[in-house]
Amino acid sequence: MPVGRASDQGRRSRRGEPPAERRSERARRDGAGTKGSGKRPGRQSSTRSRPKSSTAGAFKLSSTRRAAGLAMLVCVMALSVSVPLRTYLSQRNELAAQQQQQTDLMRQVKELEQRKQELSDPAQVEAEARARLGYVRPGETPYIVEVPVPPVAPPPPDQSADAGLPWYEDLWNSVRGKDS
Repeated sequence: MPVGRASDQGRRSRRGEPPAERRSERARRDGAGTKGSGKRPGRQSSTRSRPKSSTAGAFKLSSTRRAAGLAMLVCVMALSVSVPLRTYLSQRNELAAQQQQQTDLMRQVKELEQRKQELSDPAQVEAEARARLGYVRPGETPYIVEVPVPPVAPPPPDQSADAGLPWYEDLWNSVRGKDS
């Protein structure tokens, strides 16, 4: 005996419906009823099954729910892409900075090697010692010329500060726009 039979028998005993009426009700509910299935003519129009909406789609969702689901899917995809993209861009900038630093350091190494080559010449070392350190050969007389620097005059005192006005009057005059 199928599972649904026991409940149908209980329903028949409670309601007292004849078996033909029960079959037509089941047919209406399942949507498999035909015109001549023993239905009452008056109830046929009120209990007729309506055709399913074609806009429901495969998962029987309304267009609003499908749009909300699509929006959520787009948001999830954007969030899942944003973190790796941010990491990629920051690493790319960091790599460019490191390459620039490497280029600067290689240029500096070349300059230092060139300077090392120059200082391997004794004449160049002597010229550097004379210019930078003030060394002289034995028997030479060094002369140092100092140019006098004129003393720096202090700036003239501010005229408005010495006007003899208290600070609050000076402030009030500056607010009003008067120059004293």
